[in-house]
Amino acid sequence: MTFYTLLTIHSTLKPETLIKKKKTDEKILKQRAADRVVRKAANKEKRKAIYERNAAYTKEYAEAERAIISAKRDAKAAGSYYVDAQPKLAFVIRIKGIMKIPPKPRKVLQLLRLTQINSGVFVKLTKATTELLKLADPYIAYGYPSLATIKQLTYKRGFGKVNKQRVPLSDNAIIEANLGKYGILSIEDLIHEIYTVGPNFKQANNFLWPFKLSNPTGGFRSRKFFHFIQGGDFGNREEYINALVKQMN
Repeated sequence: MTFYTLLTIHSTLKPETLIKKKKTDEKILKQRAADRVVRKAANKEKRKAIYERNAAYTKEYAEAERAIISAKRDAKAAGSYYVDAQPKLAFVIRIKGIMKIPPKPRKVLQLLRLTQINSGVFVKLTKATTELLKLADPYIAYGYPSLATIKQLTYKRGFGKVNKQRVPLSDNAIIEANLGKYGILSIEDLIHEIYTVGPNFKQANNFLWPFKLSNPTGGFRSRKFFHFIQGGDFGNREEYINALVKQMN
């Protein structure tokens, strides 16, 4: 048997380690394929659940709007007046800088996470938060946001807080990873929780990074040292906050 014949025979023999490696690789590939099928099915079910939730939210918003219109018509027909329910949510924008702010308003602005000018946050209206807003009144503009305003802010300016980092809400997976344990799986779930001031409002609101807005188109109405009802800019604008947010978004 020649040297070349021995070399050919040796080259055709596969070492035991190569055989084991091939079997292991095949096993891993099969497992990955099976996991992919399971993950694809789970994602399909998740998308279906999110779609059904969104449809339910749309129906809920429409029914609530129709109920208010109906109540107003009934009150008018009865010769009475319809009084809107007390607002549960406010959107607060810091409109003044950091110079010469007394300690109490400064602390309130820190508690509200309004550390920069033109930054905005959602606030659940309670007796305590209302008093805090009164303390910081000369340095903020606030009011009662509509559903359209909340959606506009969240989709266009929304960022989440992940490991103390500012992360864009470009994927529902980010929301699910941080708020999934509260039943909030998508951006529409997040909007619904904020708009309705749901049971997990605190967690949802804390997840949202303070909104960074631009200066309003055309500038503010006048100098910022007058209250809104005096023709100025600071203080409670009620539903007129929506127009300001639209100018600053």
